[in-house]
Amino acid sequence: MTKLYQAYQSYADFTDPFRALARATAPFLNFTWPGFPQSLLLRKMAAAAEVFSQTQVTHKRRPFAIDSVEDMGRTFEVREEVADQTPFCTLVRFHKMHSAPQPRVLLVAPMSGHFATLLRDTVRALLQDHDVYVTDWHNARDVSLENGRFGFDEYTAHLIRFQEALGPGAHMVAVCQPTVPAIAAVALMAEDNNPAQPSTLTLMAGPIDTRINPTAVNDLAQSKPIEWFEKNLVSAVPGRFEGGGRLVYPGFLQLTAFMHMNLPRHVDAFRNLYNHLTEGEAGKATVIKTFYEEYFAMCDMPAEFYLETVQSVFQEHDLPLGTLKVLGRTVDLAAIKKTALFTVEGEKDDICAVGQTLAAQDLCTGVRPSKKVHYVQTGVGHYGVFSGRRWTNEIYPRLRDFIHMHGEAVKKAEKPKLVLASVSLVA
Repeated sequence: MTKLYQAYQSYADFTDPFRALARATAPFLNFTWPGFPQSLLLRKMAAAAEVFSQTQVTHKRRPFAIDSVEDMGRTFEVREEVADQTPFCTLVRFHKMHSAPQPRVLLVAPMSGHFATLLRDTVRALLQDHDVYVTDWHNARDVSLENGRFGFDEYTAHLIRFQEALGPGAHMVAVCQPTVPAIAAVALMAEDNNPAQPSTLTLMAGPIDTRINPTAVNDLAQSKPIEWFEKNLVSAVPGRFEGGGRLVYPGFLQLTAFMHMNLPRHVDAFRNLYNHLTEGEAGKATVIKTFYEEYFAMCDMPAEFYLETVQSVFQEHDLPLGTLKVLGRTVDLAAIKKTALFTVEGEKDDICAVGQTLAAQDLCTGVRPSKKVHYVQTGVGHYGVFSGRRWTNEIYPRLRDFIHMHGEAVKKAEKPKLVLASVSLVA
């Protein structure tokens, strides 16, 4: 365990006031005084101040800000509701007001350094044709030690609980890292003949078998023993926060790793931001600012979940080798028979390469071929699988059609009743 968190927090406490000052100064420098032409020098100073203010890393979840959605030519108001809640997660329902009943979908967001709001585009698209529920994971530094541990078992137990809350005939869509606990949860539910096992399971750009086409992320996980990760990347939350003393993998370390993977691209983005601000191109500047406000909103991961994921998924490959144990049971993917399987990958994904998610198709031997579909989206990287133009126009229509083809008919518009989970969430 390191003291990196304390060092980072001291640095943030020192620099944040300067960023706040820069944020407040930029509009003043940009102000055009009556009778005086706007100065290029002042515009450059204002642009520099605003760029500096944008480099702030926060731990504040931004709003989804989805107030309405278009469906069949009609506009529906959307309200966020709490469908279920634990100390570690809120199950958020995006209630499409006055809409006819539609297929219920549990969207499983990653717990990998960002908040669930990173899936804003995913939610917005799904809402056109579905009743959407999202796992809104809490920042681990805000969860008291009194609430116990949170590891791979607890994550999987949450998914089973939430799927039961949606009830029979619902669907599950997992994006990136949670594809492994998602498919494990479905396998356990299938083995128990749980009536709430999903009609379809969609796995998007996830590390089902990282031995296939290993990426730089996979190579890093293999290059060090798990003890190295625990010693160098795990730190205790400073005592002033609600989760003081909790061991976490800090979000700022994950952000650093993400940034270094595509550092030239990020440098170019901030250079472009400066140029757009200097040249008065507010629209182009806003696009970049909005992206980085979300990208720099970081969420700490519980150390147990981080270390168990690294070891089980990326080092020991327990799932594809058939040795994954969850909640004291060996996960048997062959038990999945009723749930149709859709896997999606991005051609240029440098985090979960092509073939890693496809592996689920071969592992789920109990699912009939007629209930299996795999799709590779050309021209997109990791984030393009679940956000952006090609997600909306090319991937989502296929996902929608798959859900509607293999789903049960929706008979009545009643809110799903919370069913007591068959697994315990108590540490």
